[in-house]
Amino acid sequence: MLSPFGFRRAIPLIAALALAALAALAVFSVQAAEAKLGDRALRVGDRGKDVRALQLLLGRAGFPGATNGVFGRRTRLKVRTVERELGLRVDGVVTKRDVKRIERALRPSDGSGGFSVDAKPKKHAAAVRSEAPGSKAVLTPDGLAIAPADAPQAVKDVIEAGNRIATKPYRYGGGHGKWEDSAYDCSGSVSYALHGGDLLDSPMPSGSFMRWGQAGRGEWITVYSHGGHMYMVVAGLRFDTSGRAQTGSRWQKAMRSTSGYSVRHPKGL
Repeated sequence: MLSPFGFRRAIPLIAALALAALAALAVFSVQAAEAKLGDRALRVGDRGKDVRALQLLLGRAGFPGATNGVFGRRTRLKVRTVERELGLRVDGVVTKRDVKRIERALRPSDGSGGFSVDAKPKKHAAAVRSEAPGSKAVLTPDGLAIAPADAPQAVKDVIEAGNRIATKPYRYGGGHGKWEDSAYDCSGSVSYALHGGDLLDSPMPSGSFMRWGQAGRGEWITVYSHGGHMYMVVAGLRFDTSGRAQTGSRWQKAMRSTSGYSVRHPKGL
């Protein structure tokens, strides 16, 4: 135990250590406040300019709201929804990799097939109109799908419609207010492609697709959905907004886990 004399001698040292700790905390706080989006992983409780930048980014993704630089519960809910839509790890934590994925999903692809239903595609005309031999669709380097020759016409039409929006940006709610939109979310994307094949009259949210069509996998088209996300597989290719975040196109060769998804297909396909 320190004697009164020893304690008095220790006071300056304790004070110096406390001041050093406060100074370090102040420096950390300033660095956090001035951090750029992606410099650090963001989670509930964080504050700063990077959090505000994240909130602005979420606004572009279809989640407008407060941009106060405070990562609260509402910001976390928005983050988790975007994570599900883009195939990211659903943990409410935003890493540098997540930021890049979200930014890519929101950015129009160079030379994208962003043509409307009535417009004639130019750059990708050959890829859209040609057919691949057999029963499997083929993915082009531009991220578009070539329909298989053996597929029914409805399937070919779904693929053609999917090509029209394959490289369009992502936005939550996109494609639900109108067919021709500037960006599409997961269910808006699938709805648009199915509508192109005359298989759907109006856009539906992912939850509604859990009871759509017939149960089980289809021969040509299979729709996978749950309350938070959905995608479909058409003639062997996956059509999914998470692909848009990775490669710039909704069409993907790689499959993903179907655990937790309702599996449905259009009658006869």
